[in-house]
Amino acid sequence: MKVTGSDIHLLSVFDSVVRNNGFSAAQVELGLSQPTISNHITALEERLGVKLCQRGRRGFLLTEKGRMVHEIGVAMLDSLNTHSAHLAELRGNLVGQLKIAMVDAITTDHDCKLPEAIRQFTQKAPAVRIELAISNPQDIMSGLLDGSCHIGFGSFDNLVSGLHVSDLYVEPHALYCADTHPFFARADADIPDAEIEATPWVHRGYWSQQRQKSFGLSDADRIVRHIESQLMMVLSGAYIGLLPEHLAASFEAEGRLRRMAFEKYNFGCQMQLIRRSGAVPKVIGLFWKTLQECYV
Repeated sequence: MKVTGSDIHLLSVFDSVVRNNGFSAAQVELGLSQPTISNHITALEERLGVKLCQRGRRGFLLTEKGRMVHEIGVAMLDSLNTHSAHLAELRGNLVGQLKIAMVDAITTDHDCKLPEAIRQFTQKAPAVRIELAISNPQDIMSGLLDGSCHIGFGSFDNLVSGLHVSDLYVEPHALYCADTHPFFARADADIPDAEIEATPWVHRGYWSQQRQKSFGLSDADRIVRHIESQLMMVLSGAYIGLLPEHLAASFEAEGRLRRMAFEKYNFGCQMQLIRRSGAVPKVIGLFWKTLQECYV
């Protein structure tokens, strides 16, 4: 079938519905009524000759063919946006989208220059639409490779081929326990290493190869995918864990966390800027350069 402009519009509506997990939630993003959105999806189903989703009292559910159509549609929309940006660059205009994915819990990090870079970039390219998302390192790398994001910001222990990385700064981490943990009221000198190693820890899953305890994980240890989740588990008092010092600082000041004086467990987390290897559109290249210059 020959794809038309109307097809592109219907696929973009379908993408919004899928990302928002239903018609109602997509209304605000699309600025359309629910009946209009429903009519658009019906029109796309008739155009393609397949059932895209189940909707009704049971909620919204993609069919298998609907999932495949969504994947194809997203790839088409991303490609169209990329080529549109290239065409605009031929006219000397910086337009289009810039999709940035970052790890969570970095807003309290004074060494993070991402806000400053966004401010400077917006002054240079006000017509570019910046999309900022939070994800874990593995998903950021996957997004860079499949084109669903353009630039990643975080720490990437297990790099894959096809990506270009620039080191930015080191984020200090330390070992913490909560005020409800048995270690909190004990002097550091009274807590032997063996007891620290035996107590339950909470780790980030993407550290499984390089950051896990040298003495191995135990059945009582827990794995999370985000820093905020790790912080919550430490605050519960049931686990200890390595946290960014900037994130723990306010909780430490309130007396809810205690930094444990066991330096051998602490480390510096290398924060990095990452994108696909090879030539990139000017929009991506400009933001990359802008952020790097913030660290000069």
